[in-house]
Amino acid sequence: MRIAIMQPTYLGWIGYFSLIDRVDAFVFHDDVKYNHQSWQQRNRIKTQDGPMWLTVPVLTSGRSGQLILEAEINDEENWEHKHQASIHTNYASAQYLSDLGDWLDETYSQDWTSLCDLNVHVVTTLADKLEIEADFVFASELDLEGRKAHKLIKICNALGADEYFSPLGSKDYIESDNPFPDAGINLFYQHYDHPTYSQLHGEFISHLSVIDLLMNEGPDSLSIIREGQKTPYTSEEARDIDID
Repeated sequence: MRIAIMQPTYLGWIGYFSLIDRVDAFVFHDDVKYNHQSWQQRNRIKTQDGPMWLTVPVLTSGRSGQLILEAEINDEENWEHKHQASIHTNYASAQYLSDLGDWLDETYSQDWTSLCDLNVHVVTTLADKLEIEADFVFASELDLEGRKAHKLIKICNALGADEYFSPLGSKDYIESDNPFPDAGINLFYQHYDHPTYSQLHGEFISHLSVIDLLMNEGPDSLSIIREGQKTPYTSEEARDIDID
């Protein structure tokens, strides 16, 4: 059984969904510290003037050290209307805008309080639209303690996983004290080569929200995501890779 463990993100990029596509169970790491101005609360779409950030306003005053599952959205800002309007405006001529119309209405008509609830809704419903199948699990419901890679081991053990599929960006803290060999769990790192696809507004821009792919490629989106999937790195191979 192979699992991945990631923080719930807002309108994640296609590599995030590629990770989900390659595992049996995907764990939302919701009981770790919330990071302000991170992918947890924002992502980018494409406009005729280049990439545009869509940011969910989160309450932070007096909440230092709050966990992702504790982060609350600032309901004094009319962010839902702004995000939906920005997506509609900039993808007005996209071939598959109508395919996402109901999803946009469903997502942005709700009165969200929890950032985690919003992100989980976005991830799971977009995965469904992409026809990606995986079991979704919340780390908080496993009620496990531990730091960094040692907590990952506990999650793997709790789910009966014998393979852990990690984003490459986590290799530094995992490899600093890699507990996976002693735990008998095979560790692999994502190797993803971002594919190109049809886009609006001129020259291709990578690492946008998966919304951009779905708007432009519709039913071909999953096959395009899979074009970027390469043989995962082993632990030894990953150590020699520099991450910008």
